[in-house]
Amino acid sequence: MCGRYVNLTPAEALARLFGTVNPLPNLAPSWNVAPTQPALVVRRHPETGARHLDVLRWGLVPHFTKELKAARRPINARAETIATSGMFRDAFARRRCLVPADAFYEWRAGASGKQPYAIARQDGTPLAFAGLWEGWRHPDGEILRSFTIITTNANATLAPIHDRMPVILEPSGWSTWLGETAGDPSALLAPAEDAVLKLWPVSTAVNKVTNNGPELLTPLDPTGGRLN
Repeated sequence: MCGRYVNLTPAEALARLFGTVNPLPNLAPSWNVAPTQPALVVRRHPETGARHLDVLRWGLVPHFTKELKAARRPINARAETIATSGMFRDAFARRRCLVPADAFYEWRAGASGKQPYAIARQDGTPLAFAGLWEGWRHPDGEILRSFTIITTNANATLAPIHDRMPVILEPSGWSTWLGETAGDPSALLAPAEDAVLKLWPVSTAVNKVTNNGPELLTPLDPTGGRLN
């Protein structure tokens, strides 16, 4: 799964990387993006088809939701079922997006509890998670735009930590995923190549949503002390 991630790259740099054209959103960097929080998402504008970098809320609220308070708001969607699930199939067909991240966190279960790990690209560039987005209209007319991150089976790098991982798309697949060029988006829903990612243990401070600073990415040695 993917339950926390890092978003530090400035909006200006993300706009250049993803080729978005709308005015830049103003969102503070976060070392601990958590469910229900606003986050940056790259999507095709429904009317113009141009790429936009927008702020959406993490936790999908489908457009057909009748009661917002009772909505499930899933933060992840399984790649194996999004094409058939009533919750996700319409968004998968029409509203796919990219979710930029500089790293994400996963927890490894052990005898002494769960040890968090940070995971990032080996080459240091931002990750692009495959996502889905939705727009839900409040009775007063206001639209809540939200997203979910798609997960798949873990690759060999992450398998010792967890059995799931977010779908990470390479630049060559972005236009197909966004629906700009012809192709089967289902073919992109595979684990990242083993050599793409690196991981390291970090402090359990990341477990608390209110902790949000660069120290969350500081590596730990096997005994729990910080590495120099």
